[in-house]
Amino acid sequence: MSATLEIRGVTRRFGKNTAVSDVNISIPQGQMVGVIGRSGAGKSTLLRMINRLIDPSQGSIFFDGAEVSSLRGSPLRRWQRDCAMIFQQFNLVPRLDVLTNVLLGRLNHRSTMSNLLGIFSRGECAEAVAALERLDIARTALQPAGTLSGGQQQRVAIARAMMQQPRVILADEPIASLDPLNAKVVMDSLQDINLRDGITVVTNLHTLDTARAYCNRIIGMAGGKVVFDGPPEELNRDAVRLVYGADANGAEISEAITSTSAGFRQKIAAAGPLEPAFPGY
Repeated sequence: MSATLEIRGVTRRFGKNTAVSDVNISIPQGQMVGVIGRSGAGKSTLLRMINRLIDPSQGSIFFDGAEVSSLRGSPLRRWQRDCAMIFQQFNLVPRLDVLTNVLLGRLNHRSTMSNLLGIFSRGECAEAVAALERLDIARTALQPAGTLSGGQQQRVAIARAMMQQPRVILADEPIASLDPLNAKVVMDSLQDINLRDGITVVTNLHTLDTARAYCNRIIGMAGGKVVFDGPPEELNRDAVRLVYGADANGAEISEAITSTSAGFRQKIAAAGPLEPAFPGY
């Protein structure tokens, strides 16, 4: 039976401000979901509650029938292992080499003593190298992570997430700081993981063209509420107005619902053919 992620009546308040308000979402295993909306719509807060980086003020979150919003101690650590988080700013340790950063994804699988000693098995090292090879960055394995480009660092972060052997991947604006070519490589990587491994991927995205191109379901948020939930083809002008506000003019909406902007297409064309994101797979 597939494992469903369920968000039931979830609200999060910060003082007098409500960041997320009475959200109800059910995500079956294997979906790739894009969450869109203006800054401050509640997208990041929602993902952080799912991963339990912050707690809901009310409501519950379930996965595979278990209430993860009430977990504490080692069960919570197991959930955060199963629910990997990828951040906009990568969250790598810049002074450590790439391979060690990827191996850090194994911490919740290991004993406290092994972690304190920093000892990784030969099998774990081989698995980390395989993850880097899959993402076409194995050649950077011994470089300090801080010396890599933004796109490379984000792929290292994805490799680290894969080392957790997750059942769900949450990506919080994973391409917001990347140029279009690196953004494409990162999104191709997440899509491949979703399709080949059957892992549920939920990602916050700024651009509608990206959400439409990669996600089979789009959730639109405005003012902390879900105002759209459906397939990309239903994201029409009226739906965009719900997500981005009634003050959005016709030109803005036309640009927003275009599948790929002209500038993005021109940059891709100028770069020539791209190498596959997963050579050998």
